Amino acid sequence: MSFKKFDFPESPIQIIEHPLLAQKQVILKVKRDDLLHPHIAGNKWRKLKYNLIAMKQQNKSAFVTFSGPFSNHLYAASMACKLFALEGHAIVRGPHLDIHNPTIRMARACGVKIHMVDRATYRLRHNDDYLMELQQRFAHCHIIPEGGSNQQALVGVQELANSLPKSDYVMCATGSGGTLAGLINASSGTTSVIGIAVLKQAEYLIDEIIRLAPKAKQKSNWQLMCDFHDGGYGKFSTALWQFCKMMKKDCKLPLEPIYTGKLFYALWQLLEQDFFAPGSHITAIHTGGLQGLDGLRYRQLITN
Repeated sequence: MSFKKFDFPESPIQIIEHPLLAQKQVILKVKRDDLLHPHIAGNKWRKLKYNLIAMKQQNKSAFVTFSGPFSNHLYAASMACKLFALEGHAIVRGPHLDIHNPTIRMARACGVKIHMVDRATYRLRHNDDYLMELQQRFAHCHIIPEGGSNQQALVGVQELANSLPKSDYVMCATGSGGTLAGLINASSGTTSVIGIAVLKQAEYLIDEIIRLAPKAKQKSNWQLMCDFHDGGYGKFSTALWQFCKMMKKDCKLPLEPIYTGKLFYALWQLLEQDFFAPGSHITAIHTGGLQGLDGLRYRQLITN
């Protein structure tokens, strides 16, 4: 069975020019994984790719996954269904289905079957008994966790890591921990890997990262920074949104304020604090998620 249809050309590297970078004598490159594919891109595709291959190898004809109603993971999984003619099911935190939500509307247009559940049921998404019950209900489906973070996902992130230029620092936004775990797995001892947590009280993710990548327990070249969440998951300040707009205008780097915006806003603050030694080479990973801007506009959290 050929899986070549799941292979896309590598995404480009963008060199960022900005007075602060020049002042601090730091080289910043951005891995533009948001440009990996016109319709399905970023770390969500990196995580999905080998989950879809595992689905085929297990002779499953469909997948079932979990997501919030505005999730980048839901968007990527839905686009995969459309592009590759797959059957997909999404268990979505609810309890009510908003058919006007742009992410839900797109998922349904791609043929994904949406199963709304209340928040108490959604909290069971990591519970073994619930997952076993779900597998019996969807016997023909491969189960993909929320955000796509599992062992299959790490194989996709390994491909991302292998495509990066040699750097003193590699940085990414961290939500569920899968991307950071994969980067740690693939890192050499000479590269410092930094995750910027996008949610409050994210210290628990350290255990999740070690569960996904046991090597992380022995490695000392990585850290998860938990003080740059800007109010918590899905929240952001006016200053952060203004920063995102500045980066698009001045550096030709489009950002959204939920994931990548927090990564680069943190990076800028670290630059101002002289966290990076002069002469440092940094690679920051743009993990995509720009579709989330439509959801923010829909909820009137941004106006342009």
